[in-house]
Amino acid sequence: MHHLPTFYRLVITQGLSLIGSRMSSIAIGLRVFTETGDAAPLLLTAFFNELPAMLGSSAAGVLVDRWDRRSVMILADAGQAAGSLLLLISFLSGAFQVWHLYAVAVLTGTFAMFQGPAKDATITLLIPDQHRDRANAVQAMLFPLAGVIAPALTGLLYGVIGIGGIIAVDLLTFVIAVMVVARLRLPRPKPSDEARVLSGTFWRELAGGWRYLSQRRGLRVLVVYFTLLNFLLNGPLELSIPYLMTITDSETITGLVLAANSLGGFIGAGALAVWGARHGRRPRIHTIMPALLVVGVMFLIHGTTRSPLVLALSIFGLIAALQVWALYTSILQVKTPPDMQGRIFAVVSQLGYLGATASFLLVGPLVDNVLEPAVGSPAWQAVAPLVGSEPGAGMGLVLVATGGIIVALTLAVYAWPSVRRVETHLPSYEAAD
Repeated sequence: MHHLPTFYRLVITQGLSLIGSRMSSIAIGLRVFTETGDAAPLLLTAFFNELPAMLGSSAAGVLVDRWDRRSVMILADAGQAAGSLLLLISFLSGAFQVWHLYAVAVLTGTFAMFQGPAKDATITLLIPDQHRDRANAVQAMLFPLAGVIAPALTGLLYGVIGIGGIIAVDLLTFVIAVMVVARLRLPRPKPSDEARVLSGTFWRELAGGWRYLSQRRGLRVLVVYFTLLNFLLNGPLELSIPYLMTITDSETITGLVLAANSLGGFIGAGALAVWGARHGRRPRIHTIMPALLVVGVMFLIHGTTRSPLVLALSIFGLIAALQVWALYTSILQVKTPPDMQGRIFAVVSQLGYLGATASFLLVGPLVDNVLEPAVGSPAWQAVAPLVGSEPGAGMGLVLVATGGIIVALTLAVYAWPSVRRVETHLPSYEAAD
């Protein structure tokens, strides 16, 4: 049975909620930075928002599999709406303090860690395999789309309705999401033998997601590989603004290159959505791995050029190729039992957060304290022919090293027979009754 209308209703409300959240985040960032002059509170807010998923995502996955997934998504949206409401009260009362922001970040992060696994597992039930790549690509389009719309709307509305009005808009999007999801009729997953074997106590089911992946070599290698990619990508990509500003000394060029970044994400996901219905001609892995080789090559180009045009084209190509991540989601949806997918996606999410956080913690100090101070020193002459000796070359070296590691790692993983055959050697699962 097809549930495409239900899927699109879910995606549209997701998109509205994402735009509202991004608007709220930008407005809060403007307010806090204006009042304090410090960037640290914004970075700490992001850390506190991700902390619950880093620590508890696997446990949340067990509950997603045990509970009705529609109820989980309603709970997740309602909990995040409560966080927005608390912030709204804090700002309107004039009693706002920065620690309120940290507390709300932990609260909303706690509810958000249920939302991701529940949503990915629900899409498995709504979309037949022949449409799944397109569905995941459509989802991937939401983030860059929100990245374009939210800053523009915030810029237009912030001076008119203020931070309280922006947060009220965010709250309204959550209310709409709750109302829409509450009216959706969602199928239930078929019981699987694998889930039955791994059922029992909470702790046994908690270990079940890890055990399922560990017993299937191809999936296990893919999950470890994508965790390493999370580590390799997040810190270097976060260098975009300081790197571009340092080497171009132009806010205009920096803005245009960042626009190419968002455009690459949107067009890459859009192209994948158009292509998605035809994936049956060959396994997804033979699209994923070549595209990720392109990501590595684009990093190499981005770190060695100072031409604004080449900077824009390389980041466009990098982010566009990176959208094949949606096909990795499709593989997990097809090759894991639907009644275990809450746990599986929660495990993958938790590993991703750990990789990303480790990347942020490593790359910043490495650039600030080691690489940029070393630029132009005698020891730097070994890499100067590659990245130059001007300011920004230390960040360029990080980008080049990242690209080289991604290319080498991708070739090594792609050469692994169990990875190349993961879609043909592992059974596929029917989505729902």
